[in-house]
Amino acid sequence: MSNKSGLSLDEIRVFLKASEAVHFEGEKKEEVYAWVSGFLGEQNWDELGRMARGLVRRYMEKMTGLSRAQITRLITRYGEDGEVRVKRSRRHRFAPLNNHGDEALLASVDTAHETLSGPATQKILQRQCHDFGDRHYDRLAQISVAQICRLRKSGELPARAKMESPKSGPPRFRATRTPNAPIARRAPARRVSR
Repeated sequence: MSNKSGLSLDEIRVFLKASEAVHFEGEKKEEVYAWVSGFLGEQNWDELGRMARGLVRRYMEKMTGLSRAQITRLITRYGEDGEVRVKRSRRHRFAPLNNHGDEALLASVDTAHETLSGPATQKILQRQCHDFGDRHYDRLAQISVAQICRLRKSGELPARAKMESPKSGPPRFRATRTPNAPIARRAPARRVSR
């Protein structure tokens, strides 16, 4: 965004009257914020009176395409810091519990045990770490069953199992097998002969 430097309040008033039907919009957020910061500095925002501030505010709304509330937020930031910068969001992210080496270990465990259920695999990983003292399984021994299932569903785990599979052919990844024994199955009534 560019602007003729040093616009007077009369020029801003004439521009707003002449461009009522015209709508402007900034392209990039950084560009718009830099323009707002520069324009507020040119107009000496802190020294303007109430009527002049209203004109400047409407002019910025027109030039940037931002709403009145957004312009107010930017002006507040300018008043606090002396400039308007884009705030980057800082989301909280948990540290990952595993890395690619752990995925390879899980793939080798799955290959060796033919992909057992999540709780069974979790118990194998815990025993490997605590009972047998293998420190390679430290992080894997701490992950939950849900994380094991997520690792299995991610695209990298089957690829790693293919590389480490001792047998030729594709690895055997399949869902947990259901038991074949019927539980509480209704059978037809037997006739008792007397």
